[in-house]
Amino acid sequence: MHISTRWLNTYVQPGDLSPAQIEHALIDAGFEIESSLPLPSGDTRLDVAITSNRGDALSIAGLAREVAAKTGRAFRMPPPAGRDGREPRAAATNVSEAITLENRVHDACPLFTLRVIRGVKVGPSPAWLMEALESVGQRSINNVVDVTNFINFELGNPCHVFDLRRLEPAPGSSVPALIVRTAHEGEKLLTLDGKARVLSSGDIVVADGRRAQGLAGIMGGGESEVSPATVDVALEVATWDPVRVRATARRLQIRTDASHRYERVVDARTLDHAARRALALLVEVAGGEPLTGALSAGRAPEPATVVTLRPSRVARVLGVDVPRSVILSILARLEIGIETSSAGADDPVRCTIPVFRPDLTREIDLIEEIARQHGLDKIAIADRLPVRVARPQSRVRARREIGSVLAGLGFFEAVTFSFTSPARGDLFREAGLESVSVDDERRGGEPTLRPSVLTGLLASRRANQDAQVHPPGGVRLFETASVFAQRQQTSVERRVLGLLIDVPTAAKDPSGVTLAEKQMGFRHLRGAIESLVRALGGTSAARALRFNPASAQARAYDPNAFAHVTLEAAARDAADPNAAVQILGVAGLLSAEATTEFGLHIPLAAAELSLDALVGLFPPRAGVTPLPSFPSVERDLSPIVSENVSWEQISAVVDRVRASAARIESCAFLGTYRGKQIGEGRKSVTLRVTFRDPDKTLRHEEVDPEIGAIAERLRTDVQAEFRTA
Repeated sequence: MHISTRWLNTYVQPGDLSPAQIEHALIDAGFEIESSLPLPSGDTRLDVAITSNRGDALSIAGLAREVAAKTGRAFRMPPPAGRDGREPRAAATNVSEAITLENRVHDACPLFTLRVIRGVKVGPSPAWLMEALESVGQRSINNVVDVTNFINFELGNPCHVFDLRRLEPAPGSSVPALIVRTAHEGEKLLTLDGKARVLSSGDIVVADGRRAQGLAGIMGGGESEVSPATVDVALEVATWDPVRVRATARRLQIRTDASHRYERVVDARTLDHAARRALALLVEVAGGEPLTGALSAGRAPEPATVVTLRPSRVARVLGVDVPRSVILSILARLEIGIETSSAGADDPVRCTIPVFRPDLTREIDLIEEIARQHGLDKIAIADRLPVRVARPQSRVRARREIGSVLAGLGFFEAVTFSFTSPARGDLFREAGLESVSVDDERRGGEPTLRPSVLTGLLASRRANQDAQVHPPGGVRLFETASVFAQRQQTSVERRVLGLLIDVPTAAKDPSGVTLAEKQMGFRHLRGAIESLVRALGGTSAARALRFNPASAQARAYDPNAFAHVTLEAAARDAADPNAAVQILGVAGLLSAEATTEFGLHIPLAAAELSLDALVGLFPPRAGVTPLPSFPSVERDLSPIVSENVSWEQISAVVDRVRASAARIESCAFLGTYRGKQIGEGRKSVTLRVTFRDPDKTLRHEEVDPEIGAIAERLRTDVQAEFRTA
């Protein structure tokens, strides 16, 4: 930002600082000076680098406040009046009789204010105004426009003037209107630079009753600009949402002094002072008579921010002892309100943040201000820094464990792009959620933020296919990343772990993959998830893991092979027997539609698990049990059940018998058989039940009653049948 040292001196008392003193004070306060240029008038122009969090410093008054605090001088804020210190006398007519104001977008325009002056005479600016603008590199246009530019540089409040007679009334009204609204898709606006802009529905405009007259926070419109024929003007002083201004400015490739300031926050509570100052200067240089009052539309002002500062914390952070009296003096010079309950050296100080410093929200922000003003050169630099090596945080260790386990299972980690095409994103979009897309032409065919990490993994799998990569067991990929969606304009962002594996043997003959091979692919995926849960949460967590068949929540999954992955808090494993079921994520085979969209020719199994839920299982809870003293007895059962009976239902039956049969140690799945001997729509599921007695060696005839009990419960609960020899 360009500033004039002569102009800056008008706001400090005494105002006799040399350019070198001003430059030194700003550097000492943390502002880099890019260049210093002597002007023919005897003034000096400094180019000051302003960081993005210091919107208040994008004004000469703001930097004068910093210089005054550094040099111990008094800061003199320009009054809301003309150069003679007086505000102009208002006419009897109220401003509401000359123009109407409506703000339809309070989220994008927190406050919009409007004043009217009748009878102005547009012409050249007086010498003092021209000299002030030229000193910061701004050319003079006319007296009315120059005042708005002067206020912009002086106070950091962009403002704009409309030719009142060129504004149209709203339907049903006879007076001109200004309406703050969203632009219509494809709406056109002629801006002050003479270019016709095509607007998008996300842009905000200031319109009259018929058409857009200005691009909010960026540039005014050419159809209502002030000209030598202008007699009556409407003065706008407003503030806008920084994100909306930045998005529109980037899309239209417009950068102005106004947008630069609005992108860095202009507080709504500063508008009244700036508007009164601008009104008084307009009357001073262009004549005319202001109408009584002002129109404003927007939200109620935000309450003042209050931050508590502990002097002892200042000393711990800075490493130097700053006396309490010095701390209070620095805060006062920065116009931060101070309240103390007593004068104790370590009693906290209640600090009320001024409206022009929205960047000060925490105690550490105030400590930084104290360091800047007290002097960074007073903080000693130690020859050695004591470093205490701490054990990695639990979340970090858990993330490392996830990578280690999956790498051991043959997975390769991928890092993929966060954007995808709308068609691919829709495949993974859950019901009730909407896609999030960016309005950026540079994104081309991939403007949508991924709703699933699998979009990137599938693209990586396609790259492996094209490169004819065929490792033993197939390609296995994983990635931990964020996924994005929105629900009723509210962002939904989650951190997930994505897993993608080939169905075994599919690469040899993709067209001839059997149902059994597809099931084996899902079992491999399930085994990987079980290994993860066991490594992160221990054996008890693995026992509580469930795969519950469900309807596919997105088109990317095969509706006949989809499950919700949950973790049940069993009473024997959890401190709270009534703990709710924890949802880990989803798993299943991918649909033909999904694989075709990515140009893949093999069936794939995939899972998406909540990273926070997985990390929350860590560290694993280990349980120690003595080694068995006597051998076990294993018996196999092969119930014939309906095709829709899941392994979960069969194992649950065994668990119910196990509750009353203490010698049942475990139950394991062996395989599934389908064939003509079984019949259409049925299958034979083979399971192995292990028995053990802790006090003796079991005989086979001793486990027959319990095998019979299991078979009988299978007949009753899942309508199982058993083949006879």
